[in-house]
Amino acid sequence: MSEDIQNGSGEDFPIHIRGLTNAFGDFVVHEDLDLDVRRGEILGVVGGSGTGKSVLMRSIIGLQMPRSGEVEVFGHNITEAEPDEEIGVRNRWGVLFQGGALFSTLTVAENVQVPLKQFYPELDQQLLDEIARYKVLLTGLPEEAASKYPSELSGGMKKRAGLARALALDPELLFLDEPTAGLDPIGGAKFDELTRELTDTLGLTVFLITHDLDTLYAICDRVAVLADKKVIAVGTIPELLENDHPWIQEYFNGPRARAATATHERGKALDKQGSEKA
Repeated sequence: MSEDIQNGSGEDFPIHIRGLTNAFGDFVVHEDLDLDVRRGEILGVVGGSGTGKSVLMRSIIGLQMPRSGEVEVFGHNITEAEPDEEIGVRNRWGVLFQGGALFSTLTVAENVQVPLKQFYPELDQQLLDEIARYKVLLTGLPEEAASKYPSELSGGMKKRAGLARALALDPELLFLDEPTAGLDPIGGAKFDELTRELTDTLGLTVFLITHDLDTLYAICDRVAVLADKKVIAVGTIPELLENDHPWIQEYFNGPRARAATATHERGKALDKQGSEKA
């Protein structure tokens, strides 16, 4: 491992984790887990049920206090900070929780404004409304969606509304927890396209928890595999395919993986044909 990764540069590696242990009573979820996330990448995080993918994300954003270890975000130690302590980085990330986690009694625009009001209470309502409108449009929702309540939205629209709130503070780091879960294949593919476009346009670093093989092949630069209470491998899919760990082989060489690979290869071939014609 190179020295700059070991030192966990807050600029080159916005997320730097060493020796992380999470446990609930006697049940140990993670033990001595290490992980670095590179600036500007979409890192897919996969693992079997119970491997603690969401727990890992919650540890990074300070919602889960680990038993031991170190979590740094942009060079700031999250594990040593008190929940209400101002550590200067919480407004530099956005989070899309599973299902969107929208406040049901607030409109989409009001949901987007929640983090803005928390971190920038001096903003007047007219500016808040304008920012919320822009974020709604940024995620591909129609303008009229801003005045709707979550109960009036489809599943895919709720995901986009949650994403609009996650982007409210113009974050550098974006956490997505199963963003395509529950979406049909077309809706999932469109959300993947949106994630890739926003990452490239806004210069985001994305920590993406998923079980969707199509998402991994379509947009993830690298994939981190959780198993045996640790991150057992991190790399591109071709690199992971060379790993002989049984779970990795079963996951990336199974029937669904082969179908995702075929779809990905067809997409690349069509893109190449289109480029040649142009």
